[in-house]
Amino acid sequence: MGAVTFLVKPASGLCDARCRYCFYEDVSSSRQVKSHGLMSRDTADRLIASAMEYAGPGGAVHFLFQGGEPTLAGLDFFRRFTAGARSACPEGAHVSFSIQTNGLSLTDRWARFFREEDYLVGLSLDGTKTLHDRFRRDGDGRGTWARVTQALALLDREKVQTNLLCVVTGPAAAAPSQIYRSLKALGPHPLQFIPCLDPLAQGRGGQSWSLAPAAYGSFLKGLFDCWYRDLADGWYVSVRQFDDYLRLLAGMAPSSCAAAGRCGGYLAVEADGGLYPCDFYVLDQWYLGNIHALTPAQALASPVMAAFLEEGAVSPAPCARCPYGPLCRGGCRRDRIAADGGTAYYYCPSMRDFFPYALPRLYAAARLLGMIR
Repeated sequence: MGAVTFLVKPASGLCDARCRYCFYEDVSSSRQVKSHGLMSRDTADRLIASAMEYAGPGGAVHFLFQGGEPTLAGLDFFRRFTAGARSACPEGAHVSFSIQTNGLSLTDRWARFFREEDYLVGLSLDGTKTLHDRFRRDGDGRGTWARVTQALALLDREKVQTNLLCVVTGPAAAAPSQIYRSLKALGPHPLQFIPCLDPLAQGRGGQSWSLAPAAYGSFLKGLFDCWYRDLADGWYVSVRQFDDYLRLLAGMAPSSCAAAGRCGGYLAVEADGGLYPCDFYVLDQWYLGNIHALTPAQALASPVMAAFLEEGAVSPAPCARCPYGPLCRGGCRRDRIAADGGTAYYYCPSMRDFFPYALPRLYAAARLLGMIR
């Protein structure tokens, strides 16, 4: 009996959008084979069978579809995959599904499918129309805000579980209250805010979207003010980062590896069945093997996975003497940079700005929500 999560890329890095800050465009361009095309039926079937064998009776499997843009694999692919996974699920085991999408391909049929199959849909939507359309454009260079908000309306009409993911760029960091109000006005959806990434082979701060630590700290404070004001008025808005801080204050496990301060041990699956330890590191050097030749148990126990997890578990040296270490935990390993013979958390200045500002109210929020006394 086991529990395992697969981050599945059924369309590899293929995408119908041209987001200027796309981290996977950068990652896939940094390996020998940029795109593996669409996932075949044979590979999908092998993945399902291997996942269910690993879970066994009483286990749990979660399939999270990502890209590129996963809907480019087609609705028929998802219908077949979902039906196959449910059929193969062992007695007493649990299988669940989610998808992260740009929303450009969504139709009524997609929305009904997500509702009928109980999918959680993450929709990428960067805060306000101006900010979204600046960086998230289609293949013809047009902004996509109108199309994505129309897709959200379809999902809401079908009562699909939906959360909104906003990438925090440098320009976005200057508008926390506008972003919060804009996303809240779209309906009661959980919100995620993720700092943008600069290219792997380049230093930090050289892109038009780059996010500086000082700007990120200011953004978090402004966002927190909006969130806490609503909470004090009796309106709880789920913001994943703040939710995780509350969970940590209450002695509970956080929901993300970044909040845990160590890599999570799930498996990313490329369209050809290639297995990798993390969505940010689908790179040749971290290739674990292929699902056609390697079981999930073997991949998770492989020397390459062990090395990856060991590297990710090493916190930056300054974290050991930081009073905010138990909440910050050194962030995601993609945000760790070389410093003085070791590593440093790029957003350490952001956290040292944010926590003194917000911590008293985080404790108050945890008490208000009944998470601590």
